[in-house]
Amino acid sequence: MTSTPLKGSDRLTAGPLADGTATSVRPRRLRRRGRSAPYWFLVPAVLLFAAFTVVPIGYAVWLSLHKVQVKGIGLGKGARQQVWNGIGNYTDVLNDSEFGHSVLRAFGYGLIVIPTMLGLALVFALMLDTPQARSAKFARLAIFLPYAVPGIIAALMWGFLYLPTVSPFYYLLREFNLPQPDLFDGGNLYLSFANIAVWGGTGFNMIVIYTALRSIPQEIYEAARIDGASDLKIALRIKIPIVMPSLVLTFFFSVIATLQVFTEPMALKPLTNGLSSSWSPLMAIYDAAFLRSDIYGASATAVVLALATFALSFTLLRVSDRYTREDRA
Repeated sequence: MTSTPLKGSDRLTAGPLADGTATSVRPRRLRRRGRSAPYWFLVPAVLLFAAFTVVPIGYAVWLSLHKVQVKGIGLGKGARQQVWNGIGNYTDVLNDSEFGHSVLRAFGYGLIVIPTMLGLALVFALMLDTPQARSAKFARLAIFLPYAVPGIIAALMWGFLYLPTVSPFYYLLREFNLPQPDLFDGGNLYLSFANIAVWGGTGFNMIVIYTALRSIPQEIYEAARIDGASDLKIALRIKIPIVMPSLVLTFFFSVIATLQVFTEPMALKPLTNGLSSSWSPLMAIYDAAFLRSDIYGASATAVVLALATFALSFTLLRVSDRYTREDRA
């Protein structure tokens, strides 16, 4: 008696048939489950992203299109109603000169921070990648350690170091009869904030660049040294061009962080009278939302800032991608 072999997806995983032939069978249902398994693993991440990113952004956009209408003196039930305002809040934001000044201050702050921070990160990474580097592990840890300090703690620590009454730096300046600059006044504020950002952010960018340097095959360096190239020429003509994508990445991160500067000026504001409550764009949003209770205007300002950050990042990415393609060609 012979048995009819099962076909295609109707086969079951079983032992040998009566005629001695073995079967390796997977039903369609098991195949479908196997194909959908990766998507089920993505569900928690998608839900968290939607709950804590998509929904808040959508709610902010919705608030930015409304305003509060006050009837009479604003007392009693129904005296304050939320009504549609369209692009009115956005018009107010774009016509607000103080918000424009805060954006300009953020760009001025970035012109100091970004070149200094990335320049130091690149120099440190190149120094640690040389064969002559000693105690490289300790140096990497020492340079990266300030990044591990929370931003608010770093800002307060440097803030007290800037105060003439408690700072050891001002004590040394007085002892040697040297000028004692006011680091909380005028243009010195930019240097004070920039110092905190450079001190805390250089280590992170150095690690990114250093990791890219370590991925370069050593044979390239050996061939360059055989041709008589010095360490300086190797750094300028081989290492920097190869790690340029990492430099572009850290540059984009730094630009976004510059537009979102908040911790440093907000932490130092109680220590000085020369710092306005809307010094940076995020401080202007905080001032509108929590000090002036204008949550609708603050939402519109946040949306404008997000769109400006996206547009700037997209433009820089396109420009860098074009130049990268030209260099490859």
